[in-house]
Amino acid sequence: MRILSGAVFSSLLFVQILASDFEDFGPDDPQTRFEFGAAVDSKVENETDISPIELKDVVIVVRSQHNAFHVRKAKALRQALTEQAEAMGEKDHLELKMMHKDWAPLGAWTIIPIINSLDEDYGDSKRWIFFCEDETIINLPELVQVLNKYDARKEMFLGHAIQDKQAAIIHHFAFHQDPSQFSFPDFAAGWAVSVPLLNRLSKRLQAEPPKSDFTIDVQHEVAMFIRDEGQGTLLTDVPEFCTSEPVDQQECVTSLKSGGPECGELSLDNIFFAVKTTKKYHKDRVPIVQKTVGQHAKHIAYYSETEDPSIPTEDIGVPNTERGHCAKLQAIIDRSASDPRAADKPWLVILDDDTIMSVPRLQKLLACYDPKEVTLLGERYGYGLTGGYGYEYITGGGSMILSRAGIEALLKSGCRCWEPDSPDDMWLGNCFRRLGVPVTHNPAFHQAKPNEYVPSLLAHQTPVSFHKHYDLDPLTVYKEYLS
Repeated sequence: MRILSGAVFSSLLFVQILASDFEDFGPDDPQTRFEFGAAVDSKVENETDISPIELKDVVIVVRSQHNAFHVRKAKALRQALTEQAEAMGEKDHLELKMMHKDWAPLGAWTIIPIINSLDEDYGDSKRWIFFCEDETIINLPELVQVLNKYDARKEMFLGHAIQDKQAAIIHHFAFHQDPSQFSFPDFAAGWAVSVPLLNRLSKRLQAEPPKSDFTIDVQHEVAMFIRDEGQGTLLTDVPEFCTSEPVDQQECVTSLKSGGPECGELSLDNIFFAVKTTKKYHKDRVPIVQKTVGQHAKHIAYYSETEDPSIPTEDIGVPNTERGHCAKLQAIIDRSASDPRAADKPWLVILDDDTIMSVPRLQKLLACYDPKEVTLLGERYGYGLTGGYGYEYITGGGSMILSRAGIEALLKSGCRCWEPDSPDDMWLGNCFRRLGVPVTHNPAFHQAKPNEYVPSLLAHQTPVSFHKHYDLDPLTVYKEYLS
């Protein structure tokens, strides 16, 4: 599925389908509604409070995930922070919240659904809320010192500021005349809001409940929400919030380890690649896949509505549709359980014919995950999550990866396409919503082209995939970003 053209535009065409299915997860359903917390009637700011920030004044919120690999990362981060707090003599003052444990399993990662809860719990007792990823490395004592540089009595929004170099489709072409005028935080470096800002955001949400819409790039969308169409707060760049390697004698209080995961390398015998294509693209897109993914993959099939022995493609038994492709995806998943070439493989990788992917990097990444765990892995998007219900999904352009346990659970559930041309990746995400299993996000997967992303953001990643061939040479992208 394509961004906007595949997800947003297509979904508008299927609004009646989505709406009827979406009713199962309406705001009044007690099993699916988030616990947002009650509105706080008043907050009295102590104008004379200029005491230094201490650890007890800070809440740290980690955007952790339910998947076992990410739970291990979250535990390691908790251990590191606990040891630092103990060395500071403030172990009892460490207030650490893990999203996978402390909030409803779906949607907390979009931030907006947990603002009221944070305000209710900490709006009177804390001074800063600091957010980070499960991969963020934090120097806790130095972080506290950096927060002391900023006035916690004011509405402050702190982060490692980045800007689009050009109008980006993933940001709905915001500030298209001059994208550099708007800064948003790189979440991997950590970011913070003062409690007065938290108070205001909570009151705003109580007065104007969030709209059910798409979540694509949450770090940009959160900054846009806080900006509030120019009436809110802009991001303040904090030089000490970094995405570089941790190095002694540097000013950084947050950092990242580069080079990707270190879990070994998964054998190619354990991966089956399924390429979705159609006759229209047999001669131009498919050869690119053959020169990239195909040169490494041991087990690969090109699924089309037309057999072409020159590739070869296989007839998946489903007519091609102009958009959506749900029936084709469902047929591929069904076949993966019965085709002896795929049925014994721990992992199924489903990619579009214009997905650009590094198989060696994928091997290293998948080595971190357990195929016996029900898993749908890729780049995570959301539909309706900021309103407290809806579902998340793995966007198809960057590839969708199913564990064998995930395939078995999906087939057992009986979840079937709404319509043959429904958005395929959204349908699959909705199926996992019904299973009660959160999808697993990894920033190595990308729905768009490299030039849609801020260069400094890509610099600290080890990309596994990008998407789209237009206006670029896909083999050049493969060589420069994925080799």
